[in-house]
Amino acid sequence: MSKGRAEAVAGASGILLRYLQEQNRPYSAQDVFGNLQREHGLHKAAVVKALDQLAQQGKIKEKMYGKQKIYFADQEQFDTVSDADLQVLDAKIVALTAKVQSLQQSCRHMEAGRTGQPPEELKELASALTTPEMQKEIQELKKECAGYTERLKNIKAATNHVTPEEKEQVYRERQRYCKEWRKRKRMATELSDAILEGYPKSKKQFFEEVGIETDEDYNLKLPDP
Repeated sequence: MSKGRAEAVAGASGILLRYLQEQNRPYSAQDVFGNLQREHGLHKAAVVKALDQLAQQGKIKEKMYGKQKIYFADQEQFDTVSDADLQVLDAKIVALTAKVQSLQQSCRHMEAGRTGQPPEELKELASALTTPEMQKEIQELKKECAGYTERLKNIKAATNHVTPEEKEQVYRERQRYCKEWRKRKRMATELSDAILEGYPKSKKQFFEEVGIETDEDYNLKLPDP
């Protein structure tokens, strides 16, 4: 690789890593190139090479879908979001959207009623807020609503959610391993006790001579069933 091309790839790497982390959604190399080429003047070859290097370095993840590679941010760096958190965000988005629509409708009524008497139900609102103030609040609500929408989209695009089935599988495997642990510990204890019946030294000396290490040596304790 020439020096100029290597510098282009190095420059693109920082831009691409920041973009994937901020967006937190999967993209193909073509998607990334199309989204960033105009703003940063990136070349497609540099984008493809930089994405591959970032994936090889473990800074991002890649998956093959048919013949196409998809790249996305490493989800380990993001906090795990529960279903309850997703429901709260959904509720906030619905509430903010309804409020925006209500204020927009009120603005339209007030604009239409400038030459005449405003509707009776809007008199209290009109006395409290001027039209510019209402427009400002609408813009603020739109911005807040867009923020929640983007956050929810990023969360739903994340790949680190644990399904109930996966959680149950982990619990089953834990129980299986703990059961095997107890079984083997019991067998080892019974075997050592049988040997110690005719052994002239203490149990501690026997373990030291044979090289047996116990759970207690490492402060390990079997989990509760």
